[in-house]
Amino acid sequence: MIKIYTDGSCLENPGNGGWAAIIIIDGKKTQIKGSKKNTTNNQMELIATIQALKKIPKGSKVEMFTDSKYVKSGITEWIHNWKKNDWKNAKKKKVKNKELWLELDFLNDQFDIKWNWVKSHSTDKLNNEVDLIAREAANL
Repeated sequence: MIKIYTDGSCLENPGNGGWAAIIIIDGKKTQIKGSKKNTTNNQMELIATIQALKKIPKGSKVEMFTDSKYVKSGITEWIHNWKKNDWKNAKKKKVKNKELWLELDFLNDQFDIKWNWVKSHSTDKLNNEVDLIAREAANL
């Protein structure tokens, strides 16, 4: 089982953003990160997850950890209705970040993923570590 911790950060929202992921395969820990100007925290959260999934073998069993309820609820609950309702949310407005959601949905179908939400800035060591990396990336 591959474990992945992801996080996104934005200095202002919108503003300079950073994303990071910690990928653990067979006990070996790998970090990836990136940054983007004029972005949002939610975009960074989605990109962190997308980029992490692109780094692992297709078909893998994955345990994904995110402190973003937006990402976890979006991919496990909300997306089903968005697709049924022509990418409109419950308020009949266009779903924000549709292109990122389409990409994450495509990747989600290629793995056996257990999605986990973790409380940010708590006792989860790896969540705190990935948070620090994402914040550093946002400052680049």
